[in-house]
Amino acid sequence: MAPKKPSRVKARQPRGFVDRTSADLLAQERMLGIIRRVYETYGFEPVETPFFEYTDALGKFLPDSDRPNEGVFSLQDDDEEWLSLRYDLTAPLARHVAENFEDLPKPYRSYRAGYVFRNEKPGPGRFRQFMQFDADIVGAPNVSADAEMAMMMADTMEALGIERGQYVIRVNNRKVLDGILDAIGLEGDAPRRLTVLRALDKFDKFGAEGVRLLLGPGRLDEGGGKGDFTKGAELPDEAITRVLRIFELADASGEARLDAVRAAFGGHPVVDEGLGELDQIRAFAVAAGYGDERVLIDPSVVRGLEYYTGPVFEAELLFDVVNEKGQKVQFGSVGGGGRYDGLVSRFMSTPVPATGFSIGVSRLQTALKNLGRLGNESLPGPVVVTVMDRDRMADYQRMATLLRRELNGEGRPLVPVEVFQGNPKQFGKQLQYADRRGAPVVVIQGGDEKAAGKVQVKDLVEGKRLAAGIEDNAEWREARAGQELVDEADLVAAVRRILDRHAGRS
Repeated sequence: MAPKKPSRVKARQPRGFVDRTSADLLAQERMLGIIRRVYETYGFEPVETPFFEYTDALGKFLPDSDRPNEGVFSLQDDDEEWLSLRYDLTAPLARHVAENFEDLPKPYRSYRAGYVFRNEKPGPGRFRQFMQFDADIVGAPNVSADAEMAMMMADTMEALGIERGQYVIRVNNRKVLDGILDAIGLEGDAPRRLTVLRALDKFDKFGAEGVRLLLGPGRLDEGGGKGDFTKGAELPDEAITRVLRIFELADASGEARLDAVRAAFGGHPVVDEGLGELDQIRAFAVAAGYGDERVLIDPSVVRGLEYYTGPVFEAELLFDVVNEKGQKVQFGSVGGGGRYDGLVSRFMSTPVPATGFSIGVSRLQTALKNLGRLGNESLPGPVVVTVMDRDRMADYQRMATLLRRELNGEGRPLVPVEVFQGNPKQFGKQLQYADRRGAPVVVIQGGDEKAAGKVQVKDLVEGKRLAAGIEDNAEWREARAGQELVDEADLVAAVRRILDRHAGRS
């Protein structure tokens, strides 16, 4: 009986995860460099935390803390402790600060970029792994730190080429929202409060009528299939009408929005405290030159995470795009954050105030592509040293090393150099490879050239141009388009002349 052939493993990508191309990664790196530069001008310094944390360190702020593997990807280590892939970058920072509290300067300004993981159902634009770029100030109790966060986000948008009028940083205060919930009779009713906040957070998606249903009896999704009904908060009509007033100020100034909330809910101590902090943030921003067109007080902003305790922020892009359904919609949020004075304190006996902001890197990168601010980034094509004689590989490596060293001097743009490492038998295949890699130059040295101390340098760009006017193959071979024979000692200079010519340098 013939042995059974081993089955091949099927190549398949896990749902909710994506492969990323060179162009995507290079564009992302350029974008991150710009953001990093802005953060550093504000005095923030980098820190990195592990991908894994102890599950209890991530705490009750997970989607479902009763089941360690719901919402997060978790495993048990060899001493049966639960570990989870980080769900965001804020909870790991809180653990880091608490663990190193005595050694860190206070306030502690830090930034970090990294992947986070969500064990949730993937969908269009919703991934299980994605990158965030956060900045946080830990140990700053004053709302001037929150104002600084909002202003830094405005600077970040503009540094990335997003012009004024194409973005706005919206600022609210969870104290305002919490006070409003108290005022409509939900004091102490944690489940319904959360239902209301989640409903308000969907205003951009469902509009006033959709949110009214979510605040009331509930909402049946379009299509009306089984399981599409979302239970509402079951608020009375009068309470729903009062709450929805905070969304009726679309074209009003920040000051007018504050006045409207005061008119509807003023006199409640928590609402008044939150409005007072928003007044201060607006005053700080305006004094620094950040008017409503950049930093806008907006009582309709709702941040979904439960750990926010004060001011909350949303970076919103205002230009239109076409969604997956072919509808023209506003691009929307690319980041958010807020004050989380209770998160670090979970690990300590003393209160530790903190505020921070998180940018959704992939979403912001998509926005920049829509605006034409990020092109198809790519590394320059390499100079390819071809292989005419396998036994002389050491000679080819020596030439490549010389070219790498001499062409990549300080202040000069990157010039990759590689030796062809495929099968060298068919020389035409090597030229095809170089062409596919976008190589501007190939270096050719056979046995005859080596004996004569010579080397062929072929300008592929010029060769294509010249070859376009040659119809006869014999004529093409005779012309040796774009190719010159130089002394070995002149190899670097000859390659540099070609590269400079194509770059427009003399």
